[in-house]
Amino acid sequence: MNFGKQRRREDPPRARRFRRGIAIIPSVFTSLNIAAGYYAIVQTTQGSLAEPWRFNLAAKAIGLAVLFDSVDGFLARMTNTSSDFGRELDSLADVITFGVAPGLLAFIWGFHLLPAMSYPLARARLVQVGAIASFVFLITGASRLARFNIQVNPQPSNPGRPDKKYFVGMPIPAAAGVLAAMVHFVHGEPLNTWWLAVTFILLLAACSFLMVSTWRFYSMKGFDPRSRGPYRLVILVGLIMAGIWYFSEWFLFLLALAYMMFSLVWRLQWLFRKKTDATPSSLKEASQTS
Repeated sequence: MNFGKQRRREDPPRARRFRRGIAIIPSVFTSLNIAAGYYAIVQTTQGSLAEPWRFNLAAKAIGLAVLFDSVDGFLARMTNTSSDFGRELDSLADVITFGVAPGLLAFIWGFHLLPAMSYPLARARLVQVGAIASFVFLITGASRLARFNIQVNPQPSNPGRPDKKYFVGMPIPAAAGVLAAMVHFVHGEPLNTWWLAVTFILLLAACSFLMVSTWRFYSMKGFDPRSRGPYRLVILVGLIMAGIWYFSEWFLFLLALAYMMFSLVWRLQWLFRKKTDATPSSLKEASQTS
């Protein structure tokens, strides 16, 4: 009898220690996220025309950090171990890995190593505009994270299905993934023409706008692996892994662009539907006043 009482007195501390151990696991993946961002920064600063493979390594590290960022949030929700410390650490990690690292990669890979042109002043101005665009990407990404932290149940300006969860604005990991996928697509070879640099500036501007916009982006936070039909997710994950393994350059590039472009399709569809819904009501009001 005494042994049973002693056992019950010892169980609560043991359970608390177990919960604390479980709570550390998401922070471990957040730390891996920071490590990948730091590695990407190191490889970017060491990259050059003679070593473009370093830019490719930086892009791969950012892509791997996207996976770490997804896993730590998923584990925190599944184990119910979300905390203020974890959220703050995750936001700081995202600024480093998906803000500073891709911003630096965009500037050095996309503009700093541009070859000499017929008009040196034009090249200098292009590099300056590229530096500004890279910084705008960083500051809009940080603003996106700050807005995400202070908002409670934010709603996109073009709402979707009530039973689905959406991000308000493009998540900064997705925006960083677009840049990393583009670098990986060309195996790290720096941009070598002015028109490619201008196109890249437009891509940076588009990502920056989408991050601070109120457009909806699909979120996997509503996914529950304990729900019915988990085999669908298994098949989808298998297809994604196979695509990355065999066709990583094309697959990741098209996947990143598709995620970004779907928001534009949703936005245009919502605007068109809103316009068509408003037209009958305006005609009805006109008939009542006549």
